[in-house]
Amino acid sequence: MYVRDAKNREEVWLLDHIESMGLDETAFRSRDYVIAIDEESGEKAGFGRIRIHKTDADSGAVCELTSIGVLERWRGQGVGAHIVERLVEYASDEGFETVYVLTGDGAYLAQFGFQRIEEADLPAVLQDRLADKREGIDPDAVPLAIDVAEFRMPDRLREAFKHAPEGRDEADDTESPEDFGIDPDSATYKYDTGQ
Repeated sequence: MYVRDAKNREEVWLLDHIESMGLDETAFRSRDYVIAIDEESGEKAGFGRIRIHKTDADSGAVCELTSIGVLERWRGQGVGAHIVERLVEYASDEGFETVYVLTGDGAYLAQFGFQRIEEADLPAVLQDRLADKREGIDPDAVPLAIDVAEFRMPDRLREAFKHAPEGRDEADDTESPEDFGIDPDSATYKYDTGQ
């Protein structure tokens, strides 16, 4: 199992799963996502996103972790934890010292060191996002933050992730037209052979 950057061709897969899980797709860009992949089968197990919010010139930008989802058959195996870890590493590499999250599931993120903060301590752009999330997809959302240097991965989650593929049936990693957003029943092709 490993986590890598999403590819443009995975936009349809991402959007389908974001929608089915009721996650935030605001300002969707596939290049902001990472995807957890089973090395042996090529099966996609989960995904997550870092969203960079530009602010006024004085304060620069802020970093939000959002839209973390793990496919049901992969839950409880450390996949989400490693997605979070990869995103926090990415934020650190981009020069961010703090990562924010607006979620109703703060208990999950607390095990990595995320802590609840006061709404008044959120950057203005995230105060607006919090209000939007509460009105839309996550009425119980609260603000959390972590100093990237304080992130910690519980050993049990690291071990679960190492062994996640064990006992799995092999998945077909052949790309299909649906992977590219093409409905094979109604598609036409540029070069018609006349057959």
